[in-house]
Amino acid sequence: MVQKYQSPVRVYKYPFELIMMAYQRRFPKCPLIPMFVNSETINESQSEDGAIHLVERKCTLDVDAPRLLKRIAGVDYVYFIQKNSLDRRQRTLHIEAYNETFSNRVMVTENCCYTVHPENEDWTCFEQSASMDIKSFFGFESTAEKIAMKQYAASIKKGKEIIEFFLNQLEEEGITHVPRWVPPTPITTARAIPACSSRTHSGSTDIPPASPDDKLDADYISRYLGKLTPFQESCLIRLRQWLQETHKGKIPKDQHVLRFLYSRDFNLEKAKEALCQTLTWRKQHQVDFLLDTWECPPLLQDYYTGGWHHHDKDGRPLYILRLGQMDTKGLVRALGEETLLRHVLSINEEGLRCCEENTKIFGKPISSWTCLVDLEGLNMRHLWRPGIKALLRIIEVVGANYPETLGCLLILRAPRVFPVLWTLVSPFIDENTRKKFLIYAGNDYQGTGGLVDYINKDFIPDFLGGDCLCDIPEVGVVPKSLYRTAEELENEEVKLWTESIYKTASVFKGAPHEVLIEVTDESSVITWDFDVCKGDVIFNIYHSRRAPQPAKKEALSSHNLACPGSNNTQFIDRSWMLGQDYSMVETALTCREGESVQGSHVTRWPGFYILQWRFHSTPTNSSTSLPRVDDVLASLQVSSHKCKVMYFTEVLQSTDFRGSMSSLESSHSGFSLLSAATTSSSQSQTGSTVSR
Repeated sequence: MVQKYQSPVRVYKYPFELIMMAYQRRFPKCPLIPMFVNSETINESQSEDGAIHLVERKCTLDVDAPRLLKRIAGVDYVYFIQKNSLDRRQRTLHIEAYNETFSNRVMVTENCCYTVHPENEDWTCFEQSASMDIKSFFGFESTAEKIAMKQYAASIKKGKEIIEFFLNQLEEEGITHVPRWVPPTPITTARAIPACSSRTHSGSTDIPPASPDDKLDADYISRYLGKLTPFQESCLIRLRQWLQETHKGKIPKDQHVLRFLYSRDFNLEKAKEALCQTLTWRKQHQVDFLLDTWECPPLLQDYYTGGWHHHDKDGRPLYILRLGQMDTKGLVRALGEETLLRHVLSINEEGLRCCEENTKIFGKPISSWTCLVDLEGLNMRHLWRPGIKALLRIIEVVGANYPETLGCLLILRAPRVFPVLWTLVSPFIDENTRKKFLIYAGNDYQGTGGLVDYINKDFIPDFLGGDCLCDIPEVGVVPKSLYRTAEELENEEVKLWTESIYKTASVFKGAPHEVLIEVTDESSVITWDFDVCKGDVIFNIYHSRRAPQPAKKEALSSHNLACPGSNNTQFIDRSWMLGQDYSMVETALTCREGESVQGSHVTRWPGFYILQWRFHSTPTNSSTSLPRVDDVLASLQVSSHKCKVMYFTEVLQSTDFRGSMSSLESSHSGFSLLSAATTSSSQSQTGSTVSR
């Protein structure tokens, strides 16, 4: 397996020329790097004007590995080739290194770059990336990989310290300024300098610097995200880069991306999958606009006993819930499960904002909040089964979409009935989250190790023996006269969660999903906005003067792999001929997993328009008409031939359309408010915009 590393941008608050002088002191050997035994210059050249300086070195490394492994490998030292390309005119240094020892078994490459800070020409930026692929190593591939990763992580930590050590050394010698390179007079033509190498590598001098807006610097990470290991930094940057490539326009903020990495123990693939699911969920249910659109019902304001209350000793926002004083059964019966869920989601959205505000106020990263739950008054009424069911669903939704937001949960005055509630709820709570629970029975919270260890005395609520007035009152039981019937609750729940303008559909190989739109005005505008949640699809728009009929479920199941009950509809009859019964009105658009597509089509004729999402598969290059064994086996795997899209369509009548190009795009396209910035790129001339 290929191991990759990508560093954040590390900033030295020193001029580039001074950094270069400090860097040169690392050679030919550096006592600060024990594994770096020696280096030998094997090739060196310089342009006539002195602007370009190329150096190729052979470096000797003493890898800290078990002696038995060294004897099996038959080497005591490992040799690397390092190429430095210094451009004094552009003030850049590109470093490329790769292993010479065991190059047929192990492939290690590293690229580093020193550049001038884009906003301050007296500062210097440093970046590095590396990859390692161990193909075979005498049966010790796993051991060799662990040793290499350990050694590399150690060298990364020392990198900045070494440069700063030599900077201090230069300062002690009285060297605090190095003049910039200036062209000689008259300027002589630089002769070409060939790069001497037995292997093909990309030229360092031709690498354009990436936009600083797309990068994370180490100071920013330390200030807003916290202290991360090199591995954690690399995972964050790689996941962020993937999001920029596939989810332009709705990239979550770095704090939220990091939460998903922590929740998946920095497993990149698992974090990527979970993050994509939550982005789809947020868009489908318009969660990004919840704080602006959600109006808390008066009944909930009167009988809900929870609210934000200052902060804990670590600066985390503090939320207090007097669960024992709340009539959970009455609230569920009077409001319904969905109303309570939306209220809890609004609380979590407020919590995210509070964390950002406290990060600025306290000058340190704050990404979670503390929750204090007072259970005084908890009784068997709180164990009402529908209420427990609603609680479990809330836990499930919050856990999936707001990971690592709970820093600490303080449960106070737990009564004897609490173990019963805990037995019902705890299996549905993540193990890492359960470790953050602190439970106090009776008045144990008042002594040492209690609330005073987590909350300043000035902020302890008055109902818990503190001096701080808390505006979370004790409320009574919800009157039964406010209860709704089962039918009313069901209708309310349907109304709440069908407010989403987006629909989801499955696309299978051989079974596209189609949406039928009838147009009576030839100058109408059809708009669409969809996300490709899973797999790759081909998007088409067809026109027919005939009225299509949806295919029967029995016919679908007998001709394709569509699962029973899946949201998959087809209108184009298999007997129809393209060009006769229906025609294509837009160029087919290939859409990759993770893309968002917005577009429009001005109709030329009345009739029936069909929007189609079709499974996209890589064409085979087989010269025979017989199916390959791999294709036959793959056709038996339903999961590998399933795509998922989330879409919204609408039709603008000619009387409502005023010819503005901006009105051609769907006005309902919503991007995540977790995003720090929004961008989009034109994908086709037909009016479709793809966010990759």
